[in-house]
Amino acid sequence: MKKSMQLNLRAGEKLYINGAVVRFDRKVCVELMNDVTFLMENHVMQLEETTTPLRQLYFVAQAILMDPANAGAARNLFFQQLAALFTSFRNLDVLHGLDEVGQLVESERVYDALRALRGLFPIEEAILADPHCRPPRAA
Repeated sequence: MKKSMQLNLRAGEKLYINGAVVRFDRKVCVELMNDVTFLMENHVMQLEETTTPLRQLYFVAQAILMDPANAGAARNLFFQQLAALFTSFRNLDVLHGLDEVGQLVESERVYDALRALRGLFPIEEAILADPHCRPPRAA
């Protein structure tokens, strides 16, 4: 038997459930009684935040959850971007993380893949901050 999941939400906070956006006008505890695809507002990345390759991959992965009608197209784009990232990164922690993320999405555990991607953001930031890792600027 599946366990239910309780979510505590603040007033004005949004919850994305099976592609629907729900906003609560007061503090509330929501109990999800069955399997449901959801994202908490604080895990949703906005388009203007997709400033790095891993953040762009995150945005596509979240589209799999947030837009069920177009999940197939988002999944295809996700795996295309993932393949490109394997050729772009040399950092072993990032490469192992990307492998895990791909396996999670493949096994329909997209929420866990998002969590794993968030864990890679600090490594990516450090790589991008290192002037020796950046490609040379065009003249």
